[in-house]
Amino acid sequence: MNADVTLVQIRGIVPAHTGAAIFLGNDEKVFIIQVETNMAHVIGNFLRDAPKERPLTHDLLTNVYKGFGIEVERVVVTELKNSTYYARMILKMENELGTKIVELDARPSDCLAIACAQKIPMFVANSLFDEVEDMSDFLNQINEGSAEDSEEDSDDD
Repeated sequence: MNADVTLVQIRGIVPAHTGAAIFLGNDEKVFIIQVETNMAHVIGNFLRDAPKERPLTHDLLTNVYKGFGIEVERVVVTELKNSTYYARMILKMENELGTKIVELDARPSDCLAIACAQKIPMFVANSLFDEVEDMSDFLNQINEGSAEDSEEDSDDD
């Protein structure tokens, strides 16, 4: 399956009208997945390793997986249908009986949160990566605007 996927990472999280835009991609291309505001916050906190008072749902899943000796091997954003992205979470369990690999259907936002929480690879199917619009220039404009805003704020000091 690795030949059919491209390694990506979260390149940015930007608030949007109906939630937040997760910029996902690599040096070649970046595309946007819309997520709910609270999921963007969760993902951002995992990216920053922000401390939490209590475990979140994604922390609970991680603890359950560890308890049963299950490793989340990787997550893959697989396709886009009717403006909805789909993803798969690939789980691996090894024991005295052998190795078992299970693929689960999951929301991309949950896959990204788990991947950020566990520091595991994120992939996108090559067929989807070829299909999506490249938003690199848009992300660069946002980042340049943020840099200019920071400079203006520091000038006010």
